[in-house]
Amino acid sequence: MIIDTHCHLDNEQYQDDVDIVISNALNANVKGFVIPGADPRDLPKAVELAERYDEVFFAVGVHPYDIEYFDNEILEKYATHPKCIAIGECGLDYYRLPLEEEEKYENIRKQKEVFIAQIEFAKKVKKPLIVHIRDASNDSKKILLDYNAKEVGGVLHCYNADEQLLSLAKENFYFGIGGVLTFKNARKLVQVLNKIPQEKLVVETDGPYLTPHPHRGERNEPAYTTFVVEKISELLEMDIEEVKKLTTKNAVNLFKPLSNII
Repeated sequence: MIIDTHCHLDNEQYQDDVDIVISNALNANVKGFVIPGADPRDLPKAVELAERYDEVFFAVGVHPYDIEYFDNEILEKYATHPKCIAIGECGLDYYRLPLEEEEKYENIRKQKEVFIAQIEFAKKVKKPLIVHIRDASNDSKKILLDYNAKEVGGVLHCYNADEQLLSLAKENFYFGIGGVLTFKNARKLVQVLNKIPQEKLVVETDGPYLTPHPHRGERNEPAYTTFVVEKISELLEMDIEEVKKLTTKNAVNLFKPLSNII
């Protein structure tokens, strides 16, 4: 059994065939799905899927690219739903900052403000975080530590292989491993994988993005977690079934309500 801990099933790329995508995944032994919150405008679709499928859960949050849509009232509204199991994906992303210095500074300030607000909200509702970090490891780690995010813990979604973040394993954080691990240019992640505590490894797709080899160039989907599991098995020299059991157990430890589908 595999759990896809991060898949945007509410994304428009799935709007015409999401039921087929879920069916394909179930047939591939992917038995659990977590839809992260990114753009609050997509939340109704995530809720609809979670209510229709026992195996589907969702998170409520605002991605760094969508901070203009941050609204604490929306978080409050959806966080009480029984299928809402996390807060995020929230975090920092400095990859596409404005070029003009003043705008750049303001964007970073706002990203931090919204990230901190979601950490505090997660602690209030006692739900783990789904954290997005891109080109912002130093600031992200500092905020997680300064605001005592270990109180609820969470997952570093699409772990970026920055070794300084490994210490967050001791702060109640897990590491999401996806299709990037199968890329030919993923040498850094390949090298650091065995440094991640095995009890902190979880599997994800980030579908429809970051499709693993041999399907690069196609739309990603939860069934492709099988390729991620195979690569982890190869690199850690573990049996494939052992990797499935390990990462499923870890996902349930992180997102407790997933135990209802085991």
